[in-house]
Amino acid sequence: MATPENHHGDSSDLETAEKIILRWDSTTSEEAKEKNLIFQSGGDRDEVDRYLKAVDELQRHISSISISDEVKAASSTIQIAMARLEDEFRNILISQTSAFEPDSLLLDSSLSSSSFASSSHTELEDDGNDEEEEQQQVDLVLPDGSGSDSGSRRLSRSRRSNSKSTSSIREIDLVSPEAVSDLRSIAQRMIGAGYSRECVQVYGNVRKSAMEMIFKQLGIVKLGIGDVQRLDWEAVEVKIRRWIRAAKVCVRVVFASEKRLCEQIFEGTMEETCFMEIVKGSALELFNFPEAISISRRSPEKLFKILDLHDALTDLLPDMEEIFDSSSSESILVQATEIQSRLAEAARGILTEFENAVFREPSVVPVPGGTIHPLTRYVMNYLNLISDYKETLIDLIMTKPCRGLQCTNDPNNPDMDISQLEGISPLALHMIWTMVMLQFNLEEKSLHYKDEPLSHIFVMNNVHYIVQKVKSSPELMELIGDKYLRKLTGIFRQAATKYQRATWVRVLNSLRDEGLHVSGSFSSGVSKSALRERFKAFNTMFEEVHRIQSTWSVPDTQLREELRISLSEHLIPAYRSFLGRFRGHIESGRHPENYLKYSVENLETAVLDFFEGYTTAPHLRRSQ
Repeated sequence: MATPENHHGDSSDLETAEKIILRWDSTTSEEAKEKNLIFQSGGDRDEVDRYLKAVDELQRHISSISISDEVKAASSTIQIAMARLEDEFRNILISQTSAFEPDSLLLDSSLSSSSFASSSHTELEDDGNDEEEEQQQVDLVLPDGSGSDSGSRRLSRSRRSNSKSTSSIREIDLVSPEAVSDLRSIAQRMIGAGYSRECVQVYGNVRKSAMEMIFKQLGIVKLGIGDVQRLDWEAVEVKIRRWIRAAKVCVRVVFASEKRLCEQIFEGTMEETCFMEIVKGSALELFNFPEAISISRRSPEKLFKILDLHDALTDLLPDMEEIFDSSSSESILVQATEIQSRLAEAARGILTEFENAVFREPSVVPVPGGTIHPLTRYVMNYLNLISDYKETLIDLIMTKPCRGLQCTNDPNNPDMDISQLEGISPLALHMIWTMVMLQFNLEEKSLHYKDEPLSHIFVMNNVHYIVQKVKSSPELMELIGDKYLRKLTGIFRQAATKYQRATWVRVLNSLRDEGLHVSGSFSSGVSKSALRERFKAFNTMFEEVHRIQSTWSVPDTQLREELRISLSEHLIPAYRSFLGRFRGHIESGRHPENYLKYSVENLETAVLDFFEGYTTAPHLRRSQ
């Protein structure tokens, strides 16, 4: 039992505490109205300590008395104190809101690594080729009947870094250490007095507003799934690049720092509740965007940005597991993981639909001169881009082989013996299968050429282009492998052989000896009329071939030269020999210039005109 002296001392301390609290009651005190804040920058720290001690004294008194009237009176005073502390708590938080500067963080190399932050538009058609070829369009009609517009011939290409981002959580001070100390002191007293709900509500309201401002500074705007899906793809590409950069800052800096701030202020009492009160809405808003992308209509040009989003989430998930590590925040982690899974499924779906689109691409108008078809350029550049993402894609389709490879019994589909491809990854099988379907489509397109030799030139050009694209990319070469590359090489060489047979067998037949000798004996006389007809036939056929085939195109310099050399090796010796044996017979007759129109040198020069893709045939020089 307290002595009279102690009781008198307690009453004195209580009265002092009440006076201090009432002095800061702005509803009754003029002094409080004028001074406005206890916790203010440059304010009287002694007054802060006195006020907090007064609150502590009042709470201690309430916990030690049982007389209802005294409890009622003390409770009234504590309500005044809590109202004051609530205002002080709010004002401190608001005054600290402007401390965050996200723009500087976006420039931080550890938060915007080259893996995702930089990207440039790359045309799916090659760079330095014939302008007419560049202007030709390919319409990849997807299974849903939609076609690729001009945007589908453009891909936003992000060359992936070989190493994963080394950046991780980077906590910063969202509130100054001095302010944290004051906020903690206030929170402890409000929670101790049973005002935890009010404290959390004030904290949540102010910090959520601060979070909204940070999101705005980072360029994260509130977009519904429908809003995202109504945007054209080029606008979405820009937003994806910005989202990836902003998401790194949000997770690794903003959310992480917000959690630390909650822990510092509430110290094991309500930090998880406060943290989720602040970030749950923002996190849901942040992940709305990739979710919308994951369920949007699939088309080839979207693959690489979808993979960028998938890789960004994959990179962030370990940090998110550390930040959202409680049962109350588990839903955010689950949402991010589900979106990552849907992005992976979208990527797999695009690959399958791309296979189908390549197989069914419907253009039937032959490209002029049998040059490389825009579809071939599109597909091979697409596969080259895919190889940049091989690490991600190998993981994504490791357990899901290409659908097309399971359909080889369909008589309407290309067939392929994959027994020699055992042991390679499903990604490599997908890429090979896509090339098989491209080749099948090209064979179908070659049938639309009225000139059979030109159809062979077309196949040769396009398959050779496929081979060269594989050889020029170490990543693609590693995936495709030597066996299938050798098969492709055999295909374009076979097409070159078919071209030569279709074109030159008839021409060279005109240089044969059979039918020229009068009595059938080699030593007998030569029929000049038959010989004149032979020279005339050769000249006519060669002129026609020269006129037509100088407008055909073999874009690859080395292939063009090899084809000319092979042509010359058959044509020039045969003509030189024929001319040498029978020139005298023609020269001794009338008007020899009508038959001996071309020298060997003339033909050698004329061969250089072949496959140049001239719009009109060049003049064929005659013998002088």
